Amino acid sequence: MDNTTWLTNHNGSFAFILMGLFSQSKHPTLLCVVIFVIFLMALSGNAILILLIHSDAHLHTPMYFFISQLSLMDVMYISITVPKMLMDQVMGVNKISVPECGIQMFLYLMLVGSEFFILAAMAYDRYVAICHPLRYSVLMNHRVCLLLASGSWFLGSVDGFMFTVITMSFPFCRSREIHHFFCEVPAILKLSCSDTSLVETLLYLCCVFMLLVPVIIISSSYTFIFLTIHRMRSAEGQKKAIATCSSHMTVVVVFYGAAIYTYMLPSSYHTPEKDMVVSFFYTILTPVLNPLVYSLRNKDVMGALKKMLNMGPNFQVTVK
Repeated sequence: MDNTTWLTNHNGSFAFILMGLFSQSKHPTLLCVVIFVIFLMALSGNAILILLIHSDAHLHTPMYFFISQLSLMDVMYISITVPKMLMDQVMGVNKISVPECGIQMFLYLMLVGSEFFILAAMAYDRYVAICHPLRYSVLMNHRVCLLLASGSWFLGSVDGFMFTVITMSFPFCRSREIHHFFCEVPAILKLSCSDTSLVETLLYLCCVFMLLVPVIIISSSYTFIFLTIHRMRSAEGQKKAIATCSSHMTVVVVFYGAAIYTYMLPSSYHTPEKDMVVSFFYTILTPVLNPLVYSLRNKDVMGALKKMLNMGPNFQVTVK
């Protein structure tokens, strides 16, 4: 290995080239406009949802607290990839320095890991609400909610820090071209000239843990929820319980399905094109879908939105 190459990897002068989505498109300008519109929809949708939850007293419940955390993650999620990608396309520059790549990778991994656990916390919240309604205010008090949310952020941060440090410590003496639209660990590891098999195994085991623990919590919660719903005598109660859980289940299936493909399937299943399509789906489209799923199918949120629109300029945000 060339020592000069190793040094340029670590002194910040070395830069990666993000091939991105636009290099694969026959109509890059149209794709750029579409992604920009999606970005604005994601920001506005999640911002409005957060505003409604914090301003309407009827939405000051554990379920909506976790939804606001999910929306905050989605805003950060799409903001660390799309602005850079659009700016590069407009300016005609597709380079990213090693420090910038490391920061992007850390934030991305932190948010992915945090979202895994916040979705599990939301499933547990639904379990307590449906299976133990009389003890709900005790089991899901404000302190418990804060603990679950902060624990999700902490575990995501640990995951992001660990893999960012390990990945960016490798020497990169192959092509500088990242066949992706942002710095994702599998795409970066392919550029290393050293053996990355141990790290790839560690990444797989970590992802098994990061996915398995929340999946166990989610599947266990919904198993008990469905058993409780089955025993309900009231058809109205069954319908309401299913409606409460369906939105969360939709988000879980989409997010976990994409994550399992990206981090747990063998490399033989992956191609740069497939990886970019899957990443585009859950990195750019999912932040748009989440507020739609949790608002259009939710009477409380739609009621709060109508109240805000009717109040117009007199609408004020109340601080809890």
